[in-house]
This record gives sequence, structure tokens and C-alpha cells, in this order.
Amino acid sequence: MEAAVNPWAALAYLVAGVCFILALRGLSSPATSQRGNRFGMAGMLIAVGTTLVTHLPFETVQDYIHRIPGQFEPYRIVDQLSVGTLAEIVAAIALGAVIGLVTARRIAMTAMPQLVAAFHSLVGLAAVLVAAAAYLNPQAFGIADLVVPMIGQPFAVIHPVSRVEMALGVAIGAITFSGSVIAFLKLNGNMGGKPILLPGRHLINLATLAAIVLLIGYFTTDQQPAVFWTITVLSFAIGFLLIIPIGGADMPVVVSMLNSYSGWAAAAMGFTLHNSAMIITGALVGSSGAILSYIMCRAMNRSFLSVIAGGFGAVAGGGDAAAIDRPWKRGSAEDAAFLMSQAEQVIIVPGYGMAVAQAQHALREMGDQLKKHGVRVKYAIHPVAGRMPGHMNVLLAEANVPYDEVFELEDINGEFAQTDVAFVIGANDVTNPAAKTDKSSPIYGMPVLDVEKAKTVLFIKRSMGGVGYAGVDNELFYRDNTMMLLADAKKMVDDIVKAMA
Repeated sequence: MEAAVNPWAALAYLVAGVCFILALRGLSSPATSQRGNRFGMAGMLIAVGTTLVTHLPFETVQDYIHRIPGQFEPYRIVDQLSVGTLAEIVAAIALGAVIGLVTARRIAMTAMPQLVAAFHSLVGLAAVLVAAAAYLNPQAFGIADLVVPMIGQPFAVIHPVSRVEMALGVAIGAITFSGSVIAFLKLNGNMGGKPILLPGRHLINLATLAAIVLLIGYFTTDQQPAVFWTITVLSFAIGFLLIIPIGGADMPVVVSMLNSYSGWAAAAMGFTLHNSAMIITGALVGSSGAILSYIMCRAMNRSFLSVIAGGFGAVAGGGDAAAIDRPWKRGSAEDAAFLMSQAEQVIIVPGYGMAVAQAQHALREMGDQLKKHGVRVKYAIHPVAGRMPGHMNVLLAEANVPYDEVFELEDINGEFAQTDVAFVIGANDVTNPAAKTDKSSPIYGMPVLDVEKAKTVLFIKRSMGGVGYAGVDNELFYRDNTMMLLADAKKMVDDIVKAMA
């Protein structure tokens, strides 16, 4: 709750909101992402600082005057509300800063998707806890009237609008938390990429969602604890139920979708707290995440509503394919070095295998060597390569790959037919031609990079025994123009660089 209506605070929150908008704009391109991060940090600093200043001295005295004609006499209740000391708040901020700094320094780039999912879960849990605190002590949040009867204990009546805000915040926050936990387990390998399809899952999901909506409506007329906590429990359950049926191929969309949910949860709680900065920030995150999810669904030829409804299009048995027992050609680092050094153009297609092997720096060095041989080098990025949106872009930027050499699927797909060598490093599902021909495949209909159209395809893979994250083998391995390079991605690229020197 804001202590008073302060025009300077409103102006500061507006400036913070502008910073957040500039941050989102900057993060839309690798070339401006660092500047975008700085705007985001500046906006958050302004928002947090303003919130602290507007609550000084962190203790308020509030007067409650209530008169219900014909029932109660007028009462004047003076209630001392303690928000907390400055030392306690600074200590909490410092603790969070230390945890964040240590995590940022220690986390590997391969684990970044899991980290994002974990952060989303914390945002959701924070919304649940704030909603619970507001419900248990609504007077401290300024969202209730204190009624003092002639007989009995005083009790707080939460404003109906605040009940809606509170219920929406706890529902969206709980869905975000449990859904993000499942996404983390899937991304971290604790749960496989195969969809977990419960019998009658659509009926269960619809019934649970309907119950949540009806209970939120009923909560506006009855604020009994059983109603509030039932909404909370059902919301935790539906978050779990919505995410477990979604397979590995759709997981990047899930991460983006949960990001949107976390924003809407924060916005809902911003209304409860009467904090405009939370409302602005939550709305920006929620809307931008929803737009990104929609764009990614289009890129994967997926129905947006089907994905957010919990893998509506998933089929039982999808993701169980084993490697195909067919003839294939194996090459060496020397073979790859010779073929690429003689080419006019090489398109490099990075995937999660590159991230696992931390081969991005060696890949950039290989690109530099090819350019010394007069070869045009380009990088093709699929929208869902890796485990989260922009995963490959971040890795290539970390290795200082020039931005003008990196192209998205729609900008480069037409060039493969005129390319001498397509160099695929650990990108399985996003290069699988079965997505265009095999209607029984769980990735059918997903636009893929047309690497099979290149004169020669060099494909780095650890072994022929594994399958992609979606659980299907790649028929590209067995094409006549494909040469398999079986090894750790970083070691193979290092050997290719040595062979070119």
C-alpha cells in the first residue's frame, strides 16, 4: 500500500515504466541487448527506491471510523501498523542481491533455460505469498473496512474489487509456480521430453479451470478462508496439469508463456498493493510474453490456444521413436575441413548440442578460419533452437560472432539450396525433414531449416544412438548428401580448426 498520493512518486514510477519499455525494445536485438539490460536495471532501481521512500518512516497510524445505521454506534479505532524497519528491508534486498549475483556467476549457459523457469516460479510464488498476506491482514494493505459489532470481536471486510484482484493474483501466481516447477524438471532432465498424457486430461483441466473461475466469483460475496485456500490449491493443481502434457519440442513456448503468466500475476498484485510500478511492469512482461509466445507458436505451426491449454494436440506414444537402422556415412575432422575450405558459402546451424559442449567459441574460431579461406559464413537460427527463446543468439553473442552474420529461419531458409555446406552442430529437431512429410511425427507441421537442400550436410552428433529432445530420430542422418561427424561438438570443431590451419 502506498502511504500517500505523491505526485513525485507517480512521476518516478512513470520514468521507471519508460525505462522498462526501453529495456524491452533493447532486448529485441542482440546488438542492443546490453543497453536494454541497463535500462531495465535503472527502471527497477527507480521503482524500488521510490517505493521505499514513499513508505518512510515505515510505520503508519491509521484511523478507522465506521457507522452502520440501525446496527452499530460509530466507532473510532486507532490501529498501529508496522511495515518494517529500514534495516530489515535493506537486509532482505542485500540477501537477494547476493543470491542473484552468485547464481549469475556460477550458472552455465546450458542451464540458462532451467534458471529462467526457476525465476518464473519464484515470481509466481511471490504473488501467492503477497496475496496470502493481503488476505490474512487486509487492513495493513488498505483494502478492508474494519467493522466493530456491539458484541464480539472486530473483523475486517475486504473490498469486493480487492477480493477479485487478490483471487486473480493468487490463481495466476500459483499456476505460474507449479507450471514453472514442471518446466524446470523437464528442462533439467529430471522429467523426459515425452508428453505425460493423463486419461481424460481435457475434461479434468476444464473442470478445474471452471471451478477456479466460479470460486473467484463466489469469493466476491463470501470471503471465508475455505474459499480463498481452495482457489489457491486448485490453481497449484492446474499449473501442474497444464504443463505435464506438453512435450519437449514445445518447451520453448512454455517458457515464454510462463514468463507472460508471471507478469500478469505481478500486475494483479500491483492493484492489491496500489503500486503503479508493479502494474506497469507486470502488464509489460505479461503482454510481451504473450506476444512472443504467439509468434513462436506461428513459427512452429502450433495452435497458441492448444499449447496454453496443456498440449491439446499431443498424441499418446509421441516421442518414443528410436534411432533408425539405416546406412549412413561417417566423416572425420579432416574431411569436414577440406569440404568447407573449398566452399563458397557455409551456413552454420547451432543447436542445444553446441550449448552442452560449450562449443560457441570454437565455432567462431572456425568461422574466422573459413573467412580467411575466402568462404562466406552465415549462421541460421531456428526460433526454438535450444531450450528457450533466443538461446542460440545469446551463446553466439557471448562468443562475439558478428550480428550481421546471424539470420533467422525466414531470412535464410531460401539460401540452403545455393549453399555448398550446411554445418549442423547439435540441432536435431529443427532440421528434421520429417516435420514436412511425416504426419505421425510429433513435430509434424513445425517449420524447420531446409539444411537437406545444401550440396553437403555435415552433422555433428555424439553418437547415432540418441534422438532429439522431441524424442524422434532425424532422417537427415541417412541422406546421401549427409556426412556424420560423431564426437563431442567442441572437440570436433577444435580438430576442424586445426586441420584448416
